[in-house]
Amino acid sequence: MFNRRELLELVLAGVLAPNDYLVRRPRVEALWKSPDGYPNALEATDDGLWVGEQLTNIAYLLDWETGKVLRKVPTESTNTSGMAYGDGSLWMAANGPALRREPRPSDSKTGMVLKVDPRTGETLARYPIPGGGGVHGLTWAEDSLWITTLGRKRLTKVDVGFRELHSIPVTLGRAHGLAWDWDTVWCMFSNDRVVHRLDAKDGRILEAIQLGSSDPDPHGMTLHKGTFYYTDAGIAPGGGDNGSRHAGYICRLHL
Repeated sequence: MFNRRELLELVLAGVLAPNDYLVRRPRVEALWKSPDGYPNALEATDDGLWVGEQLTNIAYLLDWETGKVLRKVPTESTNTSGMAYGDGSLWMAANGPALRREPRPSDSKTGMVLKVDPRTGETLARYPIPGGGGVHGLTWAEDSLWITTLGRKRLTKVDVGFRELHSIPVTLGRAHGLAWDWDTVWCMFSNDRVVHRLDAKDGRILEAIQLGSSDPDPHGMTLHKGTFYYTDAGIAPGGGDNGSRHAGYICRLHL
């Protein structure tokens, strides 16, 4: 434990936040562009890195080493803003109407989560967001799904039938990518360019990763073998281009 003077010194140095949690400042490595150039969702699996494209709503499975496409799965998701893999299925965060294309009868009019066959792209089920509103990040953990329930400003845990099990508060807006890590949830907050590690029981902030203003614009996120990956979707709130020089890239964090 730190004494009061040591804590103050660490806060002033930018290492600890004022409420005594560790703040890390990473180096970001831009790896490769996604296949369609608008990646807004990531999920790590042993078979490869799943990427969800925001405009085409295609799910791609990529090789971990090269970014080569291993599988291409068109889906009925719309404005895809998050994804997870669990229970043998893809779970796609359809964050309302599709962007930059003509509407289709299958399009979601509001935030939904689609359960999708990872081989064919067939929609197996559609689930409304608990509390209504939009949705960004998803992550699978312990036979359940965590969701960014934006209307509630909480992270919500549901079972495979979408029965609500638990929720925790978040303190910042625009909660985005999620990753599970030993009874904690990492949550990317895109507006603040920070990732919080949250206690899954009560939402208490345990540590943080602070991106710099010149780093790629953060959206989707995942954790694989202790390493974080995130996407720069190239799209700003409202659907316009974000002007980032790293638009479309999948990135890796070095802590």
